[in-house]
Amino acid sequence: MKTPRWFAGNRLSYLRIPAAVTLIAAAVVVGGIASAFNPDPPPPNTRLTNDDPGLSGYTSDYTLVTGIPYTDDILTACSQSRGRENEPAVAIDPRNPLVIVGSSNDYCGVFAANGSFIGVGVVWMGYYRSENGGASFTSSLIPGYPGDSSPYAALAHVRTSGAGDPVLAWDSHGRLFAGSESSGDPDGTAKTFGDVWVGTYENPGGENGGTIGDGKEFVGSVVVAKGSAAPNLLGKFHDKTSIEVDRTGGSCDGNVYFAWARFTGGGSNGFNSSIYFVRSTDHGRTFSSPMKLSQTVHDIQFPDIAVTGDGHVYVTYRQFADVRSNQPTDAIAYNTSTDCGASFSQPHQVLAFEPYDPTDLDDSGAVAGECGDFALHCQSGYTFMRGGTQVRSTADQQDKVNDYLYVLYDPSIPGTEVASGTTYGSIVSEDLPDKYHQNMGSQSGIYFFRLDAATGVHTTPVLIDPQATGLQRFPDISVDAGSMHAIWWDSRNDSCYSPKRPIGNCANKSTVASLDAFGASGSTATLTWSSSTQLTTATSNPNYEQFSGRTVPFGGDYLYISSVGTFSYGVWTDWRNTVQGTDPRETPEDEDATTSDVHQCRDQNPDGSFTRDMCPYAGGLDQNIYGATTP
Repeated sequence: MKTPRWFAGNRLSYLRIPAAVTLIAAAVVVGGIASAFNPDPPPPNTRLTNDDPGLSGYTSDYTLVTGIPYTDDILTACSQSRGRENEPAVAIDPRNPLVIVGSSNDYCGVFAANGSFIGVGVVWMGYYRSENGGASFTSSLIPGYPGDSSPYAALAHVRTSGAGDPVLAWDSHGRLFAGSESSGDPDGTAKTFGDVWVGTYENPGGENGGTIGDGKEFVGSVVVAKGSAAPNLLGKFHDKTSIEVDRTGGSCDGNVYFAWARFTGGGSNGFNSSIYFVRSTDHGRTFSSPMKLSQTVHDIQFPDIAVTGDGHVYVTYRQFADVRSNQPTDAIAYNTSTDCGASFSQPHQVLAFEPYDPTDLDDSGAVAGECGDFALHCQSGYTFMRGGTQVRSTADQQDKVNDYLYVLYDPSIPGTEVASGTTYGSIVSEDLPDKYHQNMGSQSGIYFFRLDAATGVHTTPVLIDPQATGLQRFPDISVDAGSMHAIWWDSRNDSCYSPKRPIGNCANKSTVASLDAFGASGSTATLTWSSSTQLTTATSNPNYEQFSGRTVPFGGDYLYISSVGTFSYGVWTDWRNTVQGTDPRETPEDEDATTSDVHQCRDQNPDGSFTRDMCPYAGGLDQNIYGATTP
């Protein structure tokens, strides 16, 4: 979710076709699935978020399941708002690959047409369902959002007004599990809570019902850990979620595993973060008490859960360099469970790396992980969204012999470091007085290695797709039945690319369309990857200032990919529908020369101040989730 800028210094601000058709058809035959599959391949890019009056709009899950009409002010707004969505997740049903479910941070219900707020929450989790292999999606929201009075609302046992950071995973019995970070007091106070919860969807016909109904009916959500009720995210706050389910058919089959980073703030040392873990052995109805995995390792984020074919559970995460806790390097670490998630080993460090963590200095001299206008302006004059190196991992649950983890991460590429000539930088170092910033830029790339988690031995990390031009960010990986699939953001089409500058920023401080989603596939037998394929049919400008009152860009913290055998589907945040404009508050115009400004309507008050944007439905906030079948 979008978090306050002052987390930047503490890193909380961060700063998953014809051949596919053949695979799905085979799955239909092998699995005994009764529904027919359209033999035509899906379109190159499919929009998951239909929040446009010219599209299908948003439908309550209650209506999707029962056919009984239901709507409310939030769904009505979502059907026409052309709002913002980011941090997408996606999961393919292992019993029927025709069924694909996506999610995201969905802001579609934030504003009314005149710019006034509706609902208390600023964001909720979307539920986007396809029953034709990703050719089209029906858009909905997970029940329990503010203003939801459908019969399913009472099943959502959550206490917050907002929900995001979605993660999704299927079991092998038709159930879909959705994990969330949630915050905000429904009563409108400054209390933020910062809970994490897991929701469950089942087949309306039960486990033996037609698999086209898998994961369709919302049956409830349960809070697995509560944050404190302190204002402004102080105290305990839970974030950076991960979920996985055991589908091995073994003794742990059906167990649901959920992990997150817990941030503790307000002390003399600022914020610390640790990884916590829970499990459910009753299909998401109840969860165990939270267990701290990171032990004496501090300042860590981005857990990712992998289950190997023997039912062992592994949690990987990024360890940040931190003088306070005697951690000299940024590194990848993991914990091991050989008893179905009941207990874990001490942390094991895998390897160290030089991260790619873009930062700048704001006008007061403080470190900033994102830059835009006014209070969010940075000394370099650049405009960019937050985002730093993260770690993603998975396992092949059909491999019953090896405890192999397949790992991606996106650090700086050694040898590409260059002086930025400004206050902007992407390299951090413990050797400098201010380790967050040293005025050095670099190129980032997607590295891959296989870890034998039973022994700690790993292959030499290699770049999936070496490129002389462009930054590669936000990778995700899925592996099933010996087939590997990856997705990432790539700026090789950035006409202004330089390792000295953020994505899409030109030397004159203007911004350009610069970002595409790319994908590749490989084999676990050879550990080699195919040539990359551009997934997006339109290059986006990720630097549109759509957040914090139209002052700063935000694209979320991850992309997502899911696979069943050789069939895979990936999702990404996309700005192709955003309407560029001018910001009347910028007098004179700032460095980006309106290239990062979005369409908005404001009147100037007699005292010189401006009204809120009175036309949020006019396209200035039209950030969407798109998806495609991937190599």
